[in-house]
Amino acid sequence: MDNKILETKGRIFNIQRFSIHDGPGIRTIIFLKGCPLRCRWCCNPESQEWKHETIVTGGVTKEVGRDVTVEEVMEEILRDRVYYNRSGGGGVTLSGGECLWQPDFSEALLKASKEYGISTAIETTGYAEMDVIRRLLPYVDTVLMDIKHTDPEKHKEFTTRDNGLILENAKHIAREAKCLIVRTPVIPTFNDTEDEIRSIANFAKSLDGVREMHLLPYHRIGSDKYAGLGRQYTMAHISPPKKEQMEKLLAIVNETGLIGKIGG
Repeated sequence: MDNKILETKGRIFNIQRFSIHDGPGIRTIIFLKGCPLRCRWCCNPESQEWKHETIVTGGVTKEVGRDVTVEEVMEEILRDRVYYNRSGGGGVTLSGGECLWQPDFSEALLKASKEYGISTAIETTGYAEMDVIRRLLPYVDTVLMDIKHTDPEKHKEFTTRDNGLILENAKHIAREAKCLIVRTPVIPTFNDTEDEIRSIANFAKSLDGVREMHLLPYHRIGSDKYAGLGRQYTMAHISPPKKEQMEKLLAIVNETGLIGKIGG
């Protein structure tokens, strides 16, 4: 393999092994630092800033963010290669943060994974120039893309960015990716009404080749990290959606003809 690929550097904050979410089969999740959005409900606030940070949880101080090479990460990925094969299509998923904001590292890591015959996926907001996204797509088997809302103003209110670029990119990704799965975090006060989910589902259905839409119920996991970073968690008063509500929203997704799923 080209040494230039293996020597490419990036910044991550975690590697999670044996995940059964975020793509098919058993997966290794690589969490990258840096994200253009500031979603109020983000469960990985330590992923948002590119800079190295310090977080205090349970009285323990931990450094967040480490600089690594593709070669170092591949050593971790290859340790579980046998599990990927046994689980039927398992592999590596780039998460974050936002992998599109480290395009050189992400492209090199995906390319190296494919050279080893490992299935690849990315979790993405889709918030980047399409030229950047096109660099990664040839090496990605599954794109898991968040479509959080169809209303630009409400999207901006809760994430700090409007959704114009995201929705436009989704159309291109749907045509050019091997597989695009739309995912929607269901957030009370933001997008948990039947009309809002129907609007997102109809948009997803309009995308070429999209067959699946996953609804991800809001949770408070990671909320304690905000205090550890010296930030305020503004969603503390919000309760997770009830199972009955999620089932209603799932039915709306299925009514469009998409294959709906809770979680993913």
